[in-house]
Formats: sequence, structure tokens, C-alpha cells
Amino acid sequence: MAHNFFAKYSLIFLIFLSFIWEAFFNPLRDGSSWLILKSVILLFPLRGILKNNIYTLKWSGMLIILFFIEGVVRFYSERGISQWFALAEIILTVIFLVSIGNFFWKKKYK
Repeated sequence: MAHNFFAKYSLIFLIFLSFIWEAFFNPLRDGSSWLILKSVILLFPLRGILKNNIYTLKWSGMLIILFFIEGVVRFYSERGISQWFALAEIILTVIFLVSIGNFFWKKKYK
């Protein structure tokens, strides 16, 4: 089940990317940023994704769309390394969405 592999690991990498980005490369003040809490939001669907819960796959797709939008906005508004982090966020969210979309496509037409 390749969809499961890509969904799991793209979510895990997105959690780490979000944490590292906000903690070390884009703080609002010295130390850390409150935006680091968005990494915690991504932990909510992790358990269901790891257990292949279909309901979690559905609602986590809606959650990931918000991170895709954030990545697009920050890609066009920021410069330097933050722009590369935003591009990585876009790529990871697209991988996640395509993998769960592929899962439901196969489930519907199987």
C-alpha cells in the first residue's frame, strides 16, 4: 500500500519541517515563535493515519489543505531559507493529498 507509506511519511516529515522551521529559522523574537504550535496541530491526525483509519484520512485532508495554503502564501511573501521551507511544505502537503486521494480513488473503483 504505497498510499499509506506516502501519507504516513509526508505527515511525519511535515511535522518535523514545521517544528524546525518555526523554532530555528523563522522566529518572531529571539528564541522561538508561537507558530511552532502548528506542529502540535499536525499531531492530532498522526495516530489515525498510522492506524489507517479511513475517517482520519478524510478529515486530515481538510486540515492539510490549510498547510498547503500557508506554504503558498509564505513562498510568495518570504525570502531566503524560509522560501525553501515553504516550498518543502507545499511539496509534502501535495504528496499527502495525492496519496490519500489515490487511496479513495482505488477504494471507489476497486
